[in-house]
Amino acid sequence: MDQKTLTGYERKELKKGPSRRLRREGKIPAIIYGHKTPKTIAVDQKEFRQKFKNSSASTILTLMVGKKKYEVLVKGLQEDLLRDSITHIDFFELERGKVLRTKVPVHVEGAAKGVREGGLLEQRIHELEIECLPKDIPEFIAVNIDDLVIGEAIHVGDLDISPKVKVLNIPEQTVISITNIKEEVLEEPAEEEELLEEEETEEAPGEE
Repeated sequence: MDQKTLTGYERKELKKGPSRRLRREGKIPAIIYGHKTPKTIAVDQKEFRQKFKNSSASTILTLMVGKKKYEVLVKGLQEDLLRDSITHIDFFELERGKVLRTKVPVHVEGAAKGVREGGLLEQRIHELEIECLPKDIPEFIAVNIDDLVIGEAIHVGDLDISPKVKVLNIPEQTVISITNIKEEVLEEPAEEEELLEEEETEEAPGEE
């Protein structure tokens, strides 16, 4: 579990005017919600981008607002794509000792034998839904595919996951598979030839 510290600034003016002024000053209006009364804050745009750059929705952030500390997850981002800026953030406050449900990304590691042999790698699941205590949230779930050959697949039930983490996806769900491109390409013309032969057989009696 990765954890990063971010500075938050208390925000009392909630109208559009003050919010626009904050954004011009390089700040992002935000809210902290969860098991306590929601709290409106602002964070520095540059600092947030740097701290959250290679993170995911499962990354726990420690928000310091004055002397108060909040452990949070990023649950929502609003962005202005034209200005390449974040306009609002929803932070979800974690409750220590209480199990929570969240999603973590699946990271593929290695180079599959099947791909080197001409197969096609297909990743069908990019996130897993899990339940665990906040302190046990993994940054990501790693899947090594070095030994995967054509025709094989890795399912949710095959993954090496800490017993402290409960995966809510069905164990039989396919995460990664290697398919044979050559067989798929060859099967299509064969099917077309069979259809043509059937059509010729049906037309033959009428030609007499």
